[in-house]
This record gives sequence, structure tokens and C-alpha cells, in this order.
Amino acid sequence: MRITNLKPLISEEAIQTRVKEMAGEISTLYKDEPLVVVCVLKGAFMFFSDLVRHLTCKPELDFVRLASYGSAAQRSKTITFTKDVEIPLEGKHVLIVEDIVDTGHSMDFLYRQFQARGARSLRLAVLVDKNERREVPVTSHFVGFTLPSGFVVGYGLDYAESYRELPAIYEAEIEE
Repeated sequence: MRITNLKPLISEEAIQTRVKEMAGEISTLYKDEPLVVVCVLKGAFMFFSDLVRHLTCKPELDFVRLASYGSAAQRSKTITFTKDVEIPLEGKHVLIVEDIVDTGHSMDFLYRQFQARGARSLRLAVLVDKNERREVPVTSHFVGFTLPSGFVVGYGLDYAESYRELPAIYEAEIEE
């Protein structure tokens, strides 16, 4: 499979405007509360970086990386950490920053893990929410953009580790 065409979907300017708005909403909510903002690697790194630069609530920052295991023919629901947070979460508000949420399995896994560690509250900031594809009920509290379907790349989102560097979001046409 390969990408044959990229169709512009969300401009760099629209992304930056929405990220600033989201940072304002987050800062207003948390104010001076103890907050840990957790970036889900790799896809959310650009969104995370831009978002935290606009926060005024002075959070602690950390990172996780997840892996799914199973057969190539079926998306696995078995998720594990390949990189875990290093900051203690007990008694702190936790904001997970993710690039895209579709089925919800990864976020459900993170929610359960962080709840077990005593997080005071858990919320999710997501760049792209594809809630029509949800298999597990997961709430996105701060949403950049809601998209119904299609494969997207750019602004951290990839196809086979490529296209992350694009400053905007594109719908990718894929040829088998």
C-alpha cells in the first residue's frame, strides 16, 4: 500500500488557532491545580509541543508510548507501555494529549492505568476525534477537530512513519 494523493483538510493556521483556544480552555479549568500533561508518543508530539507552550497553568510534563500486539490481520486490543510516565500521578490532575482517537482502546487502557495510580482526575485533549469509530466508550474533553472517516496525515500523524513533518493535516488516498 502507498499514498497516491494528499488532499488538504485542515490548514496550519486553523490548527494553530484551535490549539491556542484549547490551551485557554485547559488553563482556565486547571488554574493553579497540580497538573501533569502526558504526551502520547509519537503522533501527538507536535500538538503537545504547541499546546503546552500556550498553557498558563504551569503543568508538569511527561510522555508515554504504547504498543498493540496481535496478528497482522486484526487490530489488537492488547496494549502495553513501551515507555511509561516517570512523574508520580497520585493526587494530581492528569491531562492526556493524543493525536487521534478512533476505536478508543488505547485511551481506555491509559485511563485505567492512570486511575489505578491514584490520579485525582483524568481528561483527554485530542487533536483529531473520530468518535464514529468508537468501540470503547472514551470521552474526549478537549477536541481540536472531529472527523468522520478517512486516513489523515501531517502535524505529527503518520503513514508508515512518514508525513509527520507536514504543518497541516491532509486526507491521504491510499492505493493497495
